Amino acid sequence: MEFSGSLLADLSWTTCALLALALLLALGFEFVNGFHVTANAVATVIYTHSLPATPAVVWSGLWNLLGVLSSSGAVAFGVVALLPVELVMNVGSAAGFAMVFALLLSAIVWNLGTWWLGLPASSSHTLIGAIIGVGIANSLMGPAHSITEGVNWAKAQDVGLGLILSPLAGFIAAALLLITAKTLIRNPALYRAPEGKNPPPLWIRSLLVLTCTGVSFAHGSNDGQKGMGLIMLILVGILPGSYALKLSADSQSIAALAGNARQMATSFAQAAGGETLPTGAVAGELLSDFIKPEGVATPAVLGAASVVSASINARLSSIQSFQELSKDERISLRTQLYLIAKTVAKLDKAGKLDPDPERHQHQQAFGKNAERLTQFIPDWVMYAVALALGLGTMVGYQRIVKTVGEKIGKDHLTYAQGGAAELVAMSTILMGDHYGLPVSTTHVLSSGIAGTMAANNSGLQKSTVRNILLAWVLTLPVCVFLGAALFAGLLNVIALLGMA
Repeated sequence: MEFSGSLLADLSWTTCALLALALLLALGFEFVNGFHVTANAVATVIYTHSLPATPAVVWSGLWNLLGVLSSSGAVAFGVVALLPVELVMNVGSAAGFAMVFALLLSAIVWNLGTWWLGLPASSSHTLIGAIIGVGIANSLMGPAHSITEGVNWAKAQDVGLGLILSPLAGFIAAALLLITAKTLIRNPALYRAPEGKNPPPLWIRSLLVLTCTGVSFAHGSNDGQKGMGLIMLILVGILPGSYALKLSADSQSIAALAGNARQMATSFAQAAGGETLPTGAVAGELLSDFIKPEGVATPAVLGAASVVSASINARLSSIQSFQELSKDERISLRTQLYLIAKTVAKLDKAGKLDPDPERHQHQQAFGKNAERLTQFIPDWVMYAVALALGLGTMVGYQRIVKTVGEKIGKDHLTYAQGGAAELVAMSTILMGDHYGLPVSTTHVLSSGIAGTMAANNSGLQKSTVRNILLAWVLTLPVCVFLGAALFAGLLNVIALLGMA
């Protein structure tokens, strides 16, 4: 399903305006992301005069596009998994709108501020800080008034470790790679800094363009997904009839999922023992509470999983295409698939799925098949995000290029240092993409350059390193505060306007 004017026919002017504003902000986030992050990919080739600025950013934008188009979506939905369950399930509500706008505004404000100062701050840290802030505010304003319920802290820990450890890995790996290169490659031309505006020898230019290409592709495949995940939240919230489910799914996929659901209804009912099975509405509430961080697996939860699985089977057994369902039926089915996918994943992680290997495999397959039909990225969203990233790079790359090339080390960046840092950055980002974890391209590359400076005994400029570290340390708490404050403020504005 592609985006077209016919999809907006049933929307009010207010809703259309909110949709347009939300999409512009989401693409604006990626545009500003281009200032910070994609600029790092082209920093070495521009600084070393391996490529002129315009061809470099166009080339980088092309490979960002290819990286975005080849991405699995795992990072996009991994970031979304940090959001409060009730807001994700009701993203079309007033609170859902407040969440989306708070996330985007927080990220854009902080990214613009650090870009203006020429600091390579992390868009990943920025967005995740805002998500945590929204989650905390939503929980504190809810009935429980609890700080622990609003954020998936287990997922936040996994994401946080990736963001913290990747720069350390970049520093060490780039330093070791430079030392190894000096041992194995004795050509002195590789270890010189650029002289005037003369390009380096062809073989060095080729090496630097290759590493720039790799970082651009890796960045697109990882960092570009964050904006895609937010855009999908917006589309599901405002246009659920078109984007709640993957409407292009074929009849075989639907029939397979229906068969899975029928088997799992029986399997979960047996696992629940003699527990009385709840009604449909109660079953949904039980699963919604279970997939929250404090949820505990009980026979009642297993009974609820059985009821929801049976309902999914009943919905899917009589259709060949999701197009046959009404808008309300698609929304309801998406909610059920979301709940059962998250329930199966949490039960699996806790070791609570069926111990029989064959039934265990069927339960895992059920959860994954349910995810595939709700977690998808349309092509037009990928192209829009890639274009926004590329345009952002072309507008604002100068400040970051100068910081990366001249202000991290006391000596100017050499060809070998730039190549080593970018090769390590590419590898680290692709590894994060494989495991579905967001990785900060900015911090991995900056720390990699710092590592090569240390390995080369070039020395580090304390003022710049201090400012980069300060931006790194402050990003999370500042964005947590911004996210929470904007979310609470926007909710109050919505209430005052009578839109709640």
